[in-house]
Amino acid sequence: MAYNRRPTRRVKKCKLCSMKVEYIDYKNVDLLKDYINEKGKIIPKRLNGNCSKHQRMVKTAIKRARQMALLPFVSE
Repeated sequence: MAYNRRPTRRVKKCKLCSMKVEYIDYKNVDLLKDYINEKGKIIPKRLNGNCSKHQRMVKTAIKRARQMALLPFVSE
């Protein structure tokens, strides 16, 4: 008897919570590059596993780094 079950998805843990990060600095480009894809877009939290608090911090830090020309807006 076969059941049509949904495949169980592994719950992603927030990497920044495990590192106990309080603030994400826009000058830390090495950390921010982990959260943008090859086209320069911000990776959504459902893909990278961030919690809401840290995803908002990542978003504002990436936007500030783009304004300061530390990160590209787009990469073609």
